[in-house]
Parts: sequence; C-alpha cells; structure tokens
Amino acid sequence: MSTHHHYGDNVNMYGGTGNTGMIKNQGAATPASPELEAAVRELLALLGELRARIPAASARALDESLPALTADAAAPAQERHRALLAVAGIAATIGAVGQPVLEAVNRVLALIGP
Repeated sequence: MSTHHHYGDNVNMYGGTGNTGMIKNQGAATPASPELEAAVRELLALLGELRARIPAASARALDESLPALTADAAAPAQERHRALLAVAGIAATIGAVGQPVLEAVNRVLALIGP
C-alpha cells in the first residue's frame, strides 16, 4: 500500500494547444487596516511638504519611490519595503527637517510587519 501526500496545486494537462497557465480565483485581497491607510496618507502628506525642501536629486529619488508607497495589500511587499527604506534614507540625511518623515516611515513599517 502506498500513501501519497500532496500539498498545493496539482495540474494535469492532456494534449491541447495554447495552454498558458492557471487562473487562481482565491478571492479578493484582504483590505488594508484603517491604521495602515492613515499612516500611509500621513507619510505621503509629509513627503509632499518635504519635497520642496530637498535638493533636486533627492526629490527625483523620492518621486521614484512614491508609486510603491501604498496601503494596498496587493502591492509587492519587497518593492514597498525598498521604497520605504529609500525614503527613510533621504529623510535621515537631511537632519531635523526629515525627522517627521522618518517617524512616519517607521510607523508604516511597524504596521506592515516583517
């Protein structure tokens, strides 16, 4: 007697053409918590204020990070984390002016977890 244990997806394809993959209908993504949404809104507002006070090169780097700064649960976690660290780095290099942004980044990081 043999025992088989299977975990995860199982796909069997017999012939055919144009097979392109699986469609996984696993339901809608879990919405972000109201706390995370508020923290991201606050961070974005602070970044809007900060942008006018930093050098052009730093402002461009900030602009490149903005699309990933979202509370959307479907956002790629690694991309969002990288963007938060980039923003924190910019805020840290400009001293006291960047402190509120640095604190806001830390709040968002705490809410999204590791």
